[in-house]
Amino acid sequence: MTVSNIVAFDLGADPQSDRLDRVFFALSDPVRRAILVRLDEGDLLVSEIAAGFSISLQAVSRHIQGLVRAGLVRQARTGRISRCSLDAGPIADVAVWINRYSKYWQDQFDILAQHLMALDAPPPADSSEP
Repeated sequence: MTVSNIVAFDLGADPQSDRLDRVFFALSDPVRRAILVRLDEGDLLVSEIAAGFSISLQAVSRHIQGLVRAGLVRQARTGRISRCSLDAGPIADVAVWINRYSKYWQDQFDILAQHLMALDAPPPADSSEP
């Protein structure tokens, strides 16, 4: 397979896939994950969120906008004041997608458990010894 074939590969316009891409991208950054943790405790002003970071207010605002695009944060503006709240719904979509593969991992853990039990089992008695 050539590079041009890989680049030309198109998954089609799948809104579910696009949404998952945005959520995974948003969750890929530690600052954005930290913002979500803070918002899990309740709604906050952008300035209150920014106070917990050693980056500029503008940088925090850009991170918040990424979370808004992913659907993880809602922003309500009143003049120059912006209040943010967590919307964890898209994380549930990600959990459903990840859980598809739980059978694979469960099978692997079952194989590991069988192997560990075999290692812990006492060796069979040798019937040839008197």
